[in-house]
Amino acid sequence: MFTTDTLSGKTILVTGGGSGLGLSMARHFARYGANVLICGRTEEKLVAATAAIGKENPAVKTGYYIADVREDEEVGSMISKIYADFGELNGLVNNAAGNFYCPSEDLSPNGFKTVVDIVLHGSFNCTRHFGKKLIDAGLPGAVLNIVTTYTESGSAFVLPSACAKAGVYAMTNSLAFEWATYGIRLNAIAPGPFPTEGAWKRLMPNPQVEQVYKQRQPGGRFGEPEELSHLAVFMMSDMAAYMTGECVTLDGGERLQGGQFNFVAQMMPREQLKAMFGAMRPGKKG
Repeated sequence: MFTTDTLSGKTILVTGGGSGLGLSMARHFARYGANVLICGRTEEKLVAATAAIGKENPAVKTGYYIADVREDEEVGSMISKIYADFGELNGLVNNAAGNFYCPSEDLSPNGFKTVVDIVLHGSFNCTRHFGKKLIDAGLPGAVLNIVTTYTESGSAFVLPSACAKAGVYAMTNSLAFEWATYGIRLNAIAPGPFPTEGAWKRLMPNPQVEQVYKQRQPGGRFGEPEELSHLAVFMMSDMAAYMTGECVTLDGGERLQGGQFNFVAQMMPREQLKAMFGAMRPGKKG
């Protein structure tokens, strides 16, 4: 589906691009022809990630910027420096995030604020500065926000993340309509479980919990970073030029577990289920 020039001529910034899904997306953007920039707070991680992207894709330009997306002035300075260094910026992926388990009655104001600042305020800060540059220059562009499958349903024990991601989802839809007149597209991906070293350590305390979680997945597995990255490449490319205001869920069907009788699928192996269903048919004798 993709070629080495699918994203040719584009320069894309990935926040939180030094590791995990952010780095995977950055690598794929570069693989398909985009100049790729990443930002974060830890220089050592950014240096290593940028070197890896550049080594894999020597034909494209790469770079990193140290910035805390929670700080509006830092973001503004970063965007201005990107324009000074690269001349343009065509795409933004708001991937930087934070999350942790906590019973909501024990949640501290600072714990809530920290996650909301990174996820919601950080996404707003980056989107505002990027969008303003595009609008002032009269140029089109694309923003891709990484949200979550519990954006609309909410989820126990991750209240700050649920609130923040819901805000990012609302921002995606609001600006998709408002900025369409400028040729600026905003879309989102809502990933299900994709194991990454950073997030997984905070959300999967031990192998037993991870195994139980995997068994609950309809397909019996977690997502692979490449699967999300391929979707991101498409959504940032000109192949998706008419797509805006969309949120694509990529979770292997996990969100569908709320169906009334879906629990039956996890009661026993499939062949036993089929035998049980056969015995329950009208006219069958036990």
